Parts: sequence; structure tokens; C-alpha cells
Amino acid sequence: MEDLDRRIVALLASDGRLSFTDLAKETGLSVSAVHQRVRRLQERSAIKGYRAVVDHEAAGLPLTALVSITPFDASAPDDIPDRLRDIHQIVSCWSVAGEENYVLQVRVASPCELEELLARIRTAAAVTTRTTVVLSTPWEDRSPFTD
Repeated sequence: MEDLDRRIVALLASDGRLSFTDLAKETGLSVSAVHQRVRRLQERSAIKGYRAVVDHEAAGLPLTALVSITPFDASAPDDIPDRLRDIHQIVSCWSVAGEENYVLQVRVASPCELEELLARIRTAAAVTTRTTVVLSTPWEDRSPFTD
């Protein structure tokens, strides 16, 4: 990726609502050149979309946990992401190397809801779980392209 494209991605990662005019001012390019570069970045899937940044505590989901999961039967088909796809409290699912097969990031309203969610995950995916509750989040979703 060219330096100018990295700069555009960094700017949009910090504020996805920047206009093409603002991007042009920040990069020294013309508005049409910025528009073309953003369109190409989208076509190459370097930019996959734009979304609102949610304050989960204000939205009623103050408890974040990381749930590591391991299947009961290691020889079973690896369809765990498909089995868990419809559980919307799971906001991220990462395939990992190590003792566990996947790490899930979950957001819930309370410890009681976390307990219920863990039971649902275990049943739906036939897995064991190991859970880490997040106490605070100094920062997250930081772009690697930021200056």
C-alpha cells in the first residue's frame, strides 16, 4: 500500500465521517484524486465499511469478556464459528494458535448474563470454555496506520 493510501486509511480509521474535501486538505490531493483512491481502497477491500463507534457501557453492555474455547472432540469438524454465528453477544471470533481453538470477545449486561451466555456457547458448540473478564479498556480498535 502506498504512503498516501495509508494516510487516507489512517484518517478514515480515526474518523469514518471525514468528507472527501477534508481528506483532500489533510493529504494535499485534489478532491477527485481522494475520491478515486478511496474507491480503489474499497474495491480492494482495504476499506471494508464504515460504522458507528458504540459506547458499550452507555448502551447497557458494560461487561466485556474474552472466552477461550476448545472442542470436546478434537476430531469433530471445525464448524464452531458457524454454530456460534447467531449469538449476537459474541462480537468477535478469532481462530488462534495454542491450547484453545478460538477466542471470543463477548459483551453482556451483567455477570448473570455472562454465566447464561457461557452455558449457551458450551451447548451450541460442544466446547469447554475459559473466561477472562475485562476490568477496563484503556484503548481498543486502534488503527495500525495511525501516525
